[in-house]
Amino acid sequence: MQQLPNCPNCHSEFTWQDGAQLNCPECGHVWSLEGDAQLEDEGLVVRDANGNLLADGDAVTVIKDLKVKGSSTPLKIGTKVKSIRLVAGDHNIDCFIDGFGAMKLKSEFVKKIN
Repeated sequence: MQQLPNCPNCHSEFTWQDGAQLNCPECGHVWSLEGDAQLEDEGLVVRDANGNLLADGDAVTVIKDLKVKGSSTPLKIGTKVKSIRLVAGDHNIDCFIDGFGAMKLKSEFVKKIN
């Protein structure tokens, strides 16, 4: 029997495999064992607010209202952002948002859309 790794989010030992993805029944976290190892080799590991691994081209949604410097209107909760690009730094997501233009976001304020 194959020994599966503990959940990287809650460290539960009760993980199970579904094809190429691993799942945690306690916190609901889903991750890919191959994807994690590949990104850690590159040195850029970016996770969303729920701990899911983000990759270039993913779609995310904003989880709270964010003030936008130079704009009188905030970026509202639930705003969908398509085709993100990961970069190193404090604001580790480059994206284009309709109505706002090119922006940099922190990964802690977004969640991945499946």
